[in-house]
Parts: sequence; C-alpha cells; structure tokens
Amino acid sequence: MSLLGGIRPPIAILSVLLLSLAGITALVLGRVDDAALPKAVQTSQQHFAEDGAIALRASIDESVTDLNRSAALFSAGSPVSGDTVLDKLGNTYQKWMGTAVIEIQSGKLVATRGETVPLTSLDRSSLSGEDGLAPRMVRLQNGEVRLLSFALLSWPDRPQLLLVASNSLKFPGISLGQFRSIAVVDRSGTILSSDGIPEPEQVLTDLQRQEVAASNKQLKAFAKKVAEKAGRHPQSTKEPGSGGYQGVSGSLLGGRWLSDRSVAGYASLTAPEPGETTTATNLGLSVVSMVKVAEDPTRTTSPLFGLVAGGALLLVGGIAVAVLLGTVQRPLIRLFLESRRLTRGDLTRPVSVPRYGEARRIGTALERLRRQLLGESAGQGEPAPRPRGLRRIGSRGLLVVCAVLLLAWSAPLLLALNRADGTVVVPQQIVNDQRERTDTLTDRVRRALNEGEADLQSVATLIGDRTTPADMTKVLDRTLNQHLRYQSLYVVDTSGDVIARSGGKPHEVRSKPATADPIQLLGQGSTKPLVVGTAEIPGRDGAALVGEFRIDFLNSLLKRPGLGVVRLVDDKNHVIAGNTGYIAFQSLPNDRLKDLVSASNQKVGKSAHAAGVLYRENGVQIAAAAPFVGGGPAKALGWTVVSWQPADRLAIPEYDVQHRTMLAGLLGAAAAAACLGWMHIVVARPLRVLAGQAEALAEGDRKTVLFPRNHDEVGAVTRSLELVRQQLQEQRKQQSTPRRSSPGAPHEQHVRN
Repeated sequence: MSLLGGIRPPIAILSVLLLSLAGITALVLGRVDDAALPKAVQTSQQHFAEDGAIALRASIDESVTDLNRSAALFSAGSPVSGDTVLDKLGNTYQKWMGTAVIEIQSGKLVATRGETVPLTSLDRSSLSGEDGLAPRMVRLQNGEVRLLSFALLSWPDRPQLLLVASNSLKFPGISLGQFRSIAVVDRSGTILSSDGIPEPEQVLTDLQRQEVAASNKQLKAFAKKVAEKAGRHPQSTKEPGSGGYQGVSGSLLGGRWLSDRSVAGYASLTAPEPGETTTATNLGLSVVSMVKVAEDPTRTTSPLFGLVAGGALLLVGGIAVAVLLGTVQRPLIRLFLESRRLTRGDLTRPVSVPRYGEARRIGTALERLRRQLLGESAGQGEPAPRPRGLRRIGSRGLLVVCAVLLLAWSAPLLLALNRADGTVVVPQQIVNDQRERTDTLTDRVRRALNEGEADLQSVATLIGDRTTPADMTKVLDRTLNQHLRYQSLYVVDTSGDVIARSGGKPHEVRSKPATADPIQLLGQGSTKPLVVGTAEIPGRDGAALVGEFRIDFLNSLLKRPGLGVVRLVDDKNHVIAGNTGYIAFQSLPNDRLKDLVSASNQKVGKSAHAAGVLYRENGVQIAAAAPFVGGGPAKALGWTVVSWQPADRLAIPEYDVQHRTMLAGLLGAAAAAACLGWMHIVVARPLRVLAGQAEALAEGDRKTVLFPRNHDEVGAVTRSLELVRQQLQEQRKQQSTPRRSSPGAPHEQHVRN
C-alpha cells in the first residue's frame, strides 16, 4: 500500500490535527497575559518614544545641515562681518539658543547672539581633521546640557572664522499630554534633558512631592535600563521579520504608585535608512517616554471557555473519526480482503457484503461474481436489490456528515462566539496616545514646511549677489542635493520667465512670484497636489526663488507605525498626502472624520487643539485630528493631520480572545476541509467509479479492462476485479469450445456394445 494514499493516512492525520487543536484550544484560548494592563498600552508607549527619537534626530541633523550650508553659502560670496552673518542667520532661522563667531587662530570672539555660548570648554586645537567639526555636548554649571554645532567661514586673505551654534536637547514640538514625561539619555544612562515632570518646589502638597520624587526615581531607573539595551544590535532586540523602527526600541514596566502603573517606551536615535549613520546617531542618545496608567483590577480572563471548546472538539472529532472508521475504512478494507480471497480461488464462503453505499454495491457485485465463478451464468439468480433508506448513503454523503459535524464546532468560533465589538473596553490611554502622536506628527509636518521655506529664504538672500544664471544654477544644484524635500528649484523674474533652474521641469510659474504667499497649494483638479514655496530675492526687482516640494517627502513624514491610516488634508478636507494609497484631493471617507477635523479646528483660547475620539462604524475605531498650530508660514495653510485605525488591530485582551477564537475555528475548518477533501479525492470518487465498473462486470461486461489508478485499497480491489474478469473470460472460452473426440473412440464403443 502507498504510504500517502489510501484511506488510513487522511483519517490518521485528521485525528492528530483534531487532537492537537483540542489541546491548543484548551490551553491557549481564554488565557491572556497582563490582563490588568493591555499589551497595546505598552506598544503605544514604544511608538511614542520612537516618534520622539525621530523628531530629535531630524532636528539635530537639520540644524547641523542648515548651519553648514549657510556657512558654505556665506563663504562662497563676498566677505562679510561676523555680526552680519549672525543677523542674517537669526532672521532666517529661529532654532538656536545662542550663536557666536570666533577667530580660530587667536580665539577672539568676533560676534555673539542669544544666550552665552559655552566657548570656554572648546579646545580649538581639536577642530582639525574630519571629525574636528563634529557636534559635541557640553554640560553647563547649572547642570543643563548644550549641543554645540560648528561650521567654518573662510574667505581669501581673511582670518578663518568658526561659526558656533548652541542648542538644548529639548524635543521640538512633541505633545506630551497629561501624566507623561520624556527624557534624553546618553550611553551611560545619564538623563541629559527631561520634560513633563514638575520640579519639587512647584508642587503644593506632601503627597504631590512624594509622587514627583517617585516619578523622578522611576525615570532614572528606566534610563539605566535603556542604556543597557541601547548598546545592542537592533536585530537582536526584535522578533525576526517584525520590521518597524530601524533602531533599538521597546517598552518597560515599572512600579506602582497607588493605583497607577508606570509604563515606559524607549528608542535609540537611528538613521531613517538601515546601515546609514547621521550626525545625531553618532551622539549615542536614546529617548525614554514614561506615563502612568491606571490598571483595571476587574479585568480578568477565564480558561473555562477554552476547556469547554476543547472538550467539545474532542467529542465532535471522536464522532466524526468513528463514523469514518466504521462506515468508510473498515468496509473498504473488508472489500479488499474479500476480493483477494476470490482471486485466490476461495469460493466456498459467501462474500461479506457491507451495509452502506458504494461498498455495499461492490460487495453485492463480488457475491454475484463468486457465484458466476462457480458456474452460474450472468443472467441467472436474483438481481441485486436496490438499497433504501440509510443504506443508500454513499461515501460522499458520509464525508458530508463528518464535515457538518466539524463545521458545527468551527463555524460558531469563526463567526459568532467571543465577539468583542459590543463588550470591548479600549483603555483611555490608547486614545490619548493616538491624539498626542497625531499632534506631534502635525507639528513635524508643519516644521518641515517651515524649514523648507526658511531654506528658500536663506538661498534667496545669497543669490541676490550673483549676477549670472550659471552661478545661480550652481547654488540651486547644491541646495537640491543637500535637501531631498524639493523636486525642483528655479529662479523667475517679474514676468514669470525662468532664469535658472535645477531638478525637474517647473510645473507652475506665477506672473508676479514675489507677491505670492510663502507656501501655496496648487494643482487642484489634477492627479497630483503641488506644494510650492516662494522667497523673494533681494535686489532683483521682484525676482523670486521658487521651490516645489515633493509629495513623497510629505508622505514619508506621515509613515508612523501604530497610527493606522494617516492623511494630511487641506482646509476643505481634501487629501493632500498620506501614509498609504490615496487619491489626490479626495474627501475623507466618512462624516465622523470630517466632524472630528472641524472639532479640532475650533478655537480654544487663542489656538486650535488636537482631538481624539472612539466611534463605532464597521467596528470600534480610534481616530484623532490635529491642525497646524504655532508659528511659521505653514500655519496659514490651515491643514490638518487625521489618523484612524480599527481597535481590533490592537493587543487588547477582548480582541486577543476574539482573534484566538476565530483562529481556532479557522484551523478546525481548514483541518476538516483538507482531510475530508483528501479522502474525497483518493477514496470517495474512485470508489464511486469502481462501484459502477463492478456492477457492469457482474452484469456480464467482460470486455472493459479495469485499470487501478492508485496503489491503495481501491486500487487493490480494482486489480482483484480485473483478475476475476480474466478468470470469467477464460471460463467462458472453455465452455464455448466443444470437446474433441479421439480417433479410437468409436471403435471402443463398438467393442463395448
């Protein structure tokens, strides 16, 4: 017999699968870890820390790039004083706490703006070499940390100057909400800066002081743990194939304070592309985000449902396997033995005929063939009685009965039981995190547009001194290569003619570009939005520098794990960019999101505010919207970032139980379909064909040759019937041939007479 064919393997495999599934269902279904604090809350804190790390890394890299590019543009023009450099730098960018210009050789302070730059800790002899101008961190006497960035200003026949910019390690525009703190940690686990925890002298009661002290202690403990984890390779800290954040990230559980539990997320600063390094990633910094979450002690899970479901599967599966063994496997094996007995010539005992279906038809045909081998003709004897009632059920009907039994267990699990949409309790912290993360993302998009406009202003200021289009093109090429946010840069005069350009072909040129808004949204009615920034070039009679932003750049800003679908919409709720596929200028998918955008744009005090809600539409949905707030030319656009995701994708206990229940039902249905389908192909269908061939043979068909298709029980019975056919054919030949007389036979008869 074939090891993979026949009736035994599918029944045996079905038994093993059902037994394994029953055990898994009893042990796993209903058991959810950390029921008092859902895993989704911890994952959300991890994503929050990743957002902070991305924002800090982008801020540091952008700051260093802007400083170096500005110094290079100043150095390429005519010599200017240090005060002029700092004034133009301050008018264009408002990102540094303090700036200074010093002579490298003498150490003389040439000019300074803002807070005092800590130059006393600067070793001028270390400024040589490739790493000499790398940013470095300096701790002030009051304990605060400043990040110093450097760039060279050099002109022919002039002393070489050093441009120094000082900035804190604060997070740019990150929304913390309530009861959350965030900190920057170095390689040793020292907290360099933190936000969200008030100073002890700012609280009033002893209980509040104790809470602040406990929070500071917990944050320091988290910082030490994060420093240990940050030194690992990112691939060793994640599950294989998990993807997501490129650096080291995760979540930590802390101690309890009254009824609250401290939960932290951490992430190391890493480059946006794997294998790359940036200025910020070389600093070895990590971000820790901590929040206090109220645990739900009433949230419990019981294994009773899993035990009942596993026991029911054992019962239903046992009945199904018993039906297959008793009505399909045993009759077929009996037919195999009876047919082999007939081929060996044992014709004394009648054939044991099974009771049901094709096996009964084949057994009846074998009994008629046995009598024919004993000499009875094909037309003699009583015809085979037609089976009635349950005896008419064939192997296909028996397989259907077993499938109905197994689906009776699988279908309720897959479609009805443990549905969580009506009973799920989504933690409020998850809704808060969706709102705060969307607000942070909105601020990052706004800052990116403002940074792009500031770059255009900086380049336009220096282009004013360049008279030839070739010089302008060189500056534009260098700017386009340094900043990936633009798809094209070009200079236009007052009549709208392009004087110099770099990158793609200009899509839209205004007749009076100098009077246009700094940032505009164009391209309405087309298949692709066009975001254009404009900066007037001083001293050129209304000429302007125009930069077209890449929509892919905006799309990349919106890609954040754990936020679901993210869309950037204009003041008319038309989609401009998104983290997944979308149609340009289409409306939001439902009225609830439109109402949420309108609610977020309502003025509270002097500005709009982010909003987050739960609503039920195609299940429970978590949504948030945050409009552009803050300064800069991008605020006038009136854009809003909207995010939404179904709650059933989050690791919430009710949804975990629902998913495991559906998985158990799906596995049960798959096991039934695979094994019963296998039996239908290798047993039921060939057996039905064989029954018709056996009855035809018993009716007298001696010409049709029976070929076994498979080396299994059905094939063995087919081979036996073929041997019987050959024996009957030989028997008929012998009966039809007359016996020949010998030559001496008549003489012998005469002598006897």
